Amino acid sequence: MNEEYRPRLAITMGDAAGSGPEIITKTLADLKVRAVSRPVVVGDAATMQAALEITGVPGEVRAIEKLAEASFREGVIEVIDLHNIQLDRLTRGRVDPMAGKAAYEYIKLATEMALAGEVDAIVTSAINKEALNKAGYHYDGHTQLLAELCGASEVAMMLASGKLRVSHVTTHVSLLRAIELVRPERIITVIRLTDEAIKQMGVAEPRLAVAGLNPHSGEGGLFGDEEIKYITPAIEEARRRGFNVIGPLPPDSVFLRTSEGQFDAAVAMYHDQGHIALKMLGVTEGINITLGLPIIRTSVDHGTNFGKAGKGTADPTSLILSVKLGSVMVCNRRRLSR
Repeated sequence: MNEEYRPRLAITMGDAAGSGPEIITKTLADLKVRAVSRPVVVGDAATMQAALEITGVPGEVRAIEKLAEASFREGVIEVIDLHNIQLDRLTRGRVDPMAGKAAYEYIKLATEMALAGEVDAIVTSAINKEALNKAGYHYDGHTQLLAELCGASEVAMMLASGKLRVSHVTTHVSLLRAIELVRPERIITVIRLTDEAIKQMGVAEPRLAVAGLNPHSGEGGLFGDEEIKYITPAIEEARRRGFNVIGPLPPDSVFLRTSEGQFDAAVAMYHDQGHIALKMLGVTEGINITLGLPIIRTSVDHGTNFGKAGKGTADPTSLILSVKLGSVMVCNRRRLSR
């Protein structure tokens, strides 16, 4: 990373009823996080103050109205304060439409700041989909919401943990619908987005692997013909376009091979195919990256963790890693754009 530049990152507070505010306090107390970034929280200052008291992390919360007021000093959690949580009516660990509405507003403002160039990237803490929908925002998660806010038509989800990076051709749809969506155009798009993301992570010439859909990648059509009809033609076309990609490889081994460093990323065909492989490595060390946006967005790879909300015991590792990766991607994008 270019040590002379510390990216400005907007960290969204997430669901106020969850553990997000608490892990933010722990993350921003990490000197290594401060060394590589200039973070500001987009959230509710009173909620962040309460989280600081719960965790016992040393420091102070400073409410600001706009980024220009931020000083980015160590020991100070600066919050662009939207004043949208009533703490006296918030019950931690429970779904609350108030928290869902507030979480949407944090994401919207942070995205607008990134699109305007006020911040270099956004890092999102966890939201609760039920709370979001009960508040009237009908999205299946961050990816769909961010795509709409950014006007992006081609997006994909990537999860990363250590050497294992997995992007997904399909995500939040039924398995039946996922099979219907496994088509060459979409596969090629995800290969391209994956290649771009891996380069922003610092790999000059990404080596990509594509998983098959069926057991043993169809075994020559014995267990299904999607590999023959759709996946192999997509890989061949991607190669013609200059991408270093192989497959389709058997899904039961491609993710292990990627985690061992044989490939820089793997492309999964559907949600659980990729998610199970990565989460077996440990949810607390996972990072979620949205590909295809005009902005950089990284995120924790876990939910709101209602069971630990208010206890101060939630693990901040995923958020810490998300901040660090977001900073790396910003610096590499700046270098690649020169």
